[in-house]
Amino acid sequence: QVQLVESGGGLVQAGGSLRLSCAASARTFSRFVMGWFRQVPGKEREFVAAIRYSGGSTYYGNSVKGRFTISRDNAKNTVYLQMNSLKPEDTAVYYCAAGSGLASYDVWGQGTQVTVSS
Repeated sequence: QVQLVESGGGLVQAGGSLRLSCAASARTFSRFVMGWFRQVPGKEREFVAAIRYSGGSTYYGNSVKGRFTISRDNAKNTVYLQMNSLKPEDTAVYYCAAGSGLASYDVWGQGTQVTVSS
């Protein structure tokens, strides 16, 4: 069973940057589609970004396109989310997920809080 551990969250001012990391325990990490999602209390979970096995194909939610970049290092079993030009509305708990497809995530991390102050 894959285990995911996120890190890198914190408090940042609007316009600033953060990089989230998600370390996976599985040696088969490179076989998984990896995604980032976020959730604000009382709201539905929102898709942020995803990356396929080889890292050649990436996908983004409309609200983060042009500001966030997802990448992965299969040798380190780690996926990253570089977040630039952060806005207060980016404040949420960010979750890393692993799955067999873009619409099928089976394993989730515990989440990391990102707070953007205005």
